[in-house]
Amino acid sequence: MRSVRWLGLALLVGVGPVRGQDVTSKDVQPLVDKAIAYLKTTQNENGSFAPKLGGPGVTALVVAGLIKNGVSPQDPLVAKSLKYLESQVQKDGGIYNKALANYATSVSMFAFKEANTNGQYDGVLKNGREFLKTMQNMDDALTPTHGGASYDGKGNPDLSNTAFNIEALLAAGLSKDDPAIKRAIVYVGRVQNLPGEANTLDFAKKATKDDEGGLTYKQDVSDKNPYATPAGGLRSLGAMTYSGLKSFLYAGISKDDPRVKGAVGWIRRHYTLAENPGMGKAGLYYYYHTFGKAMDALGEEQFVDAAGTKHAWRKELFDTLKAKQKADGGWVNDGERTFGESNADLATAFALLSLSYCKK
Repeated sequence: MRSVRWLGLALLVGVGPVRGQDVTSKDVQPLVDKAIAYLKTTQNENGSFAPKLGGPGVTALVVAGLIKNGVSPQDPLVAKSLKYLESQVQKDGGIYNKALANYATSVSMFAFKEANTNGQYDGVLKNGREFLKTMQNMDDALTPTHGGASYDGKGNPDLSNTAFNIEALLAAGLSKDDPAIKRAIVYVGRVQNLPGEANTLDFAKKATKDDEGGLTYKQDVSDKNPYATPAGGLRSLGAMTYSGLKSFLYAGISKDDPRVKGAVGWIRRHYTLAENPGMGKAGLYYYYHTFGKAMDALGEEQFVDAAGTKHAWRKELFDTLKAKQKADGGWVNDGERTFGESNADLATAFALLSLSYCKK
């Protein structure tokens, strides 16, 4: 009887497997194999990928994406890149070259975490964790940007860098209750279009009904920000809303929390894989990887949008990535504003990370 009740509940809320919609290793492996063949042609002699796009950042994303799809850290392609990443570890604990210290360290820690099969990178992860804490804005808690992180720890914080910072800290073993996580989550709440206790900033009060609950890139209402509205609000963006949602969930925020409910509500109204909502093709593969992480953390196998349509999101993400893979095995963003994804190594890295969430 208990099983019958569970089945009835599953059908009611749209969870549980749906025959013919499960993505298997057999489905994913051909795409991974083609991507590996492509990456073998673009890997530099020192093991790096696209080092001009943020030092070790792209290399780290490639390594993490390959290992999460079952490629061994001992595979020559991966091992060579890991060797390069090891060479980028600095005395201060960061993992970077000359710039983008927060971003490069965060994504490099994803790679080292995935490759840490016998504790060989414990020290790197611990030191990187301490370094990333210094990348957060430590001003008074009432300061709007408190807890946020920028590319280098010096500029105006943004949600993308803060989300990477949170994920890396947790991946390196930091407790969800650590002050650094609590601090960063305060910032995440302050870039959400949800006026209330978590966000008392003016822009949230000026959000349109369409933007309500979603998250934006940074607290910038100036004319220089293309996502600022004439009324003094800020547009909610797809990749940022998924980044915020996964940050809340990774940090242990309850699904009943207004911040989580608000983000999920926005996503239900804007569910799509055809574009990065609010940005078109800009950062499309970055969007896919935040989509996969957030939806996996949310745990709704059949995601119901605002119109009541059920989405087998893992299958839909897989089908989208499969259709977009190029004949050479890579992926590339052919939009006008790509945020670096016109470089196929970066787009391929994000695509591989996204693929890893297509299997339940």
